[in-house]
Amino acid sequence: MTAVPLGVPEVPARPIAERRVSRRIQVGPVAVGGGAPVSVQSMTTTRTSDIGATLQQIAELTASGCQIVRVACPTQDDADALATIARKSQIPVIADIHFQPKYVFAAIEAGCAAVRVNPGNIKQFDDRVKEIAQAAQDHGTPIRIGVNAGSLDRRLLQKYGKATPEALVESALWEASLFEEHGFRDIKISVKHNDPVVMIEAYRQLAEQCDYPLHLGVTEAGPAFQGTIKSAVAFGALLSRGIGDTIRVSLSAPPAEEVKVGIQILESLGLRQRRLEIVSCPSCGRAQVDVYKLADEVTAGLEGMEVPLRVAVMGCVVNGPGEAREADLGVASGNGKGQIFVKGEVIKTVPESKIVETLIEEAMKIAEQMEQDGVGSGEPAVTVS
Repeated sequence: MTAVPLGVPEVPARPIAERRVSRRIQVGPVAVGGGAPVSVQSMTTTRTSDIGATLQQIAELTASGCQIVRVACPTQDDADALATIARKSQIPVIADIHFQPKYVFAAIEAGCAAVRVNPGNIKQFDDRVKEIAQAAQDHGTPIRIGVNAGSLDRRLLQKYGKATPEALVESALWEASLFEEHGFRDIKISVKHNDPVVMIEAYRQLAEQCDYPLHLGVTEAGPAFQGTIKSAVAFGALLSRGIGDTIRVSLSAPPAEEVKVGIQILESLGLRQRRLEIVSCPSCGRAQVDVYKLADEVTAGLEGMEVPLRVAVMGCVVNGPGEAREADLGVASGNGKGQIFVKGEVIKTVPESKIVETLIEEAMKIAEQMEQDGVGSGEPAVTVS
């Protein structure tokens, strides 16, 4: 009788939702909107005028998987540094402009891939839209209209009483309409708020009222743990409805951490190919091995692996065998030993002391075969659930 493999059959990846139909713009070589993959952004924390430090941080962000980077431009010295930074950066650079419209023109002239403007705090911004639109059109520079709850136009605050979803949307669409009057539509929009509930509703309304690509963000999301939760909840709610074309996770943490969180959110939603993923049980009274220790050691041993490999580290006989069979590689542990599964089949049983090294050896074999077979790889990351 022919043996039947117990592994779960491969199925075509299905999107979590149909993507909202939006215009496509080009931020340098990165397409945003129009069905392009959702991109991950971050922002440097250095003084932009310190060209060396800024380029170093951009290199670190690039290595972490960041696709677009934004730099602040509050002074003339920062504006003067933009041309060098834009030319030497490995990824597209967006200039972040507040208060002074002259820096918008400086960023466009410097060759930045896009310019973010905050209409709520740029003096006489509306009066300069025609000039800005013409300069951006001439240089092929997209404009991001970035509305923030904390710097909403006073006229709208007076009208709505506070930064409501309706106020944020009205501000963004009003500014977009001014650009449209001059034939400029190379625009993306953000309507950020620190409250995920308000932010979600603002983007939902905005998505219904325009076809511009949308940059998602929970502004001032907070320290790493809190900000990660708020961003994951908000982005998940929107992306699961097909809303969102590029994301920035705002954390009070090093920028590379923002990128890691953003990538993990997209992977968790199936919007980006998963890389190394560790599936491990939370442990309970049934566990017969130290699951925490096993998961940590396996994660450390496979750090840097870039192929889409799912490894299950399970500590008891209830869910262990099933989870291990569903993974590319797994172990179901108990009674001082572990059953090692590869593609759903038990290949060997090893003592508990040999579980970690055996999993790492088998993972390397599978990864090598994947690379030979041309299976796509991504930036390294690990999810422990």
